[in-house]
Amino acid sequence: MTATPVATQILMTNDLLTGAEWNAAATRDLLQLAGDAKAHPARYDSALRGKSICLIFEKPSLRTRVTFDVGIQSMGGSVVFLDHTQASASLGKRESIADVARNLDRWVHGIVARVYSQRVLEEMAANAGIPVINALSDRFHPCQALADFFTLGEKFGALRGFKLTYVGDGNNVCHSLMYLAARLGVHMRVATPAEYAPDPEVVADSKRVARETKAKIELLNDPREAVNGAMAVYTDSWTSMGFEAEEAVRSQVFQPYQVNPELMSLAAPGAVFMHCLPAHRGLEVTPEVLDGPQSVALDQAENRMYVQKAVLLTLLS
Repeated sequence: MTATPVATQILMTNDLLTGAEWNAAATRDLLQLAGDAKAHPARYDSALRGKSICLIFEKPSLRTRVTFDVGIQSMGGSVVFLDHTQASASLGKRESIADVARNLDRWVHGIVARVYSQRVLEEMAANAGIPVINALSDRFHPCQALADFFTLGEKFGALRGFKLTYVGDGNNVCHSLMYLAARLGVHMRVATPAEYAPDPEVVADSKRVARETKAKIELLNDPREAVNGAMAVYTDSWTSMGFEAEEAVRSQVFQPYQVNPELMSLAAPGAVFMHCLPAHRGLEVTPEVLDGPQSVALDQAENRMYVQKAVLLTLLS
């Protein structure tokens, strides 16, 4: 037995590449489906029977690989894992990305890919009739953002008007959080150094949707101003995979954006701390915050599996 999928509300695509594919109603429905998958796993234990999903990873992974693998198997599906983490095996090197997608289209029912470049996902989606799911790229991390808002919904209930602050690098996680915040009516503040602000196109699109849903998207440079009164404070690594050469510079630039007890004290009473992990204790967050009672980082990690189950149920049903 499976819940009614939200496929009828998906906009224009059968892929999840950015987090902007669903409208507000479909996003809420997907989170509701994730909640049902978490509360009643037996309802879905054969939902993917006969389905094979290919996992392609160009980057190392703990949470993403395990949660997709276990989630697929727990619903009766099977997993094919393609390891492209070595430079010699990078996608597009042995054969074109289009040819990889066209071949996989003949054998499996869906592709989950963690890649360096968003372009790779877009090329796969353009050449495969099966769903392509972004398991992280340089520009977006939609599965993470969905799990984040699912976690907030568990903790606080309705999210319309909820105050979320993101502090640090305007990166892939930040982009997908903005897209979803706009669709869910969340008031999101983003505090970054000026030269590390989120992509202007993502900001513009998020603000456009926010006007329709009564959400708010604000960009600031002062982390203290951004955190003031927030119900959730979110940060991520200052140096994402693929930007290791910038680590020394970034460590200096982002030091004022560290989430520590002093910064957290400016948030609202009962506020939570969020991190997509892996975390670097002593850099973007101090151990007291990451391992403290306000942290919901492990809840976010756990909820990745249920949200990804909902994504698979939606796209493959």
